[in-house]
Amino acid sequence: MELRDFFSEDAIKLELEGTTKDEILKELIGLLGLDDKSEGMLFKMLKRRENLGSTGIGRGIAIPHCRSLVVSRLRVAFGRKSQGVDFKAIDDKPVFFFFLIVAPPLEVSNQYLPVLGKIAQFSKEPDIPERLLKLTQPREFMQLLEEKSL
Repeated sequence: MELRDFFSEDAIKLELEGTTKDEILKELIGLLGLDDKSEGMLFKMLKRRENLGSTGIGRGIAIPHCRSLVVSRLRVAFGRKSQGVDFKAIDDKPVFFFFLIVAPPLEVSNQYLPVLGKIAQFSKEPDIPERLLKLTQPREFMQLLEEKSL
């Protein structure tokens, strides 16, 4: 299982416009191409998850994630906000990089936790924050995933 297999260039946005946690979550959800009702339900689920504790894991990275009936398979998206956003991260620093993960409540392939783990592992690589800041095209994000071969 390669991390890059779960991402597609149309679900990568290198200049998020939102300036608040809620706006960023809505923008990331928008990358999945769901209908309005599904987007609203997914936003509520992600908010509920964030209320349990921020998915901002430190080093400028957040991994908002949840299970929801609005998707039939595991879906992921990536967004970057160069100015950073207060996401209530565990290190109290702004978040610049957002990895959204949404999976159905029951998935036969059981990829939700392994993908979450791989993204966390990818995020811990010492050069990742700096390299994510330098990306200019979604294709470069895919190449970075491939290079790290996670």
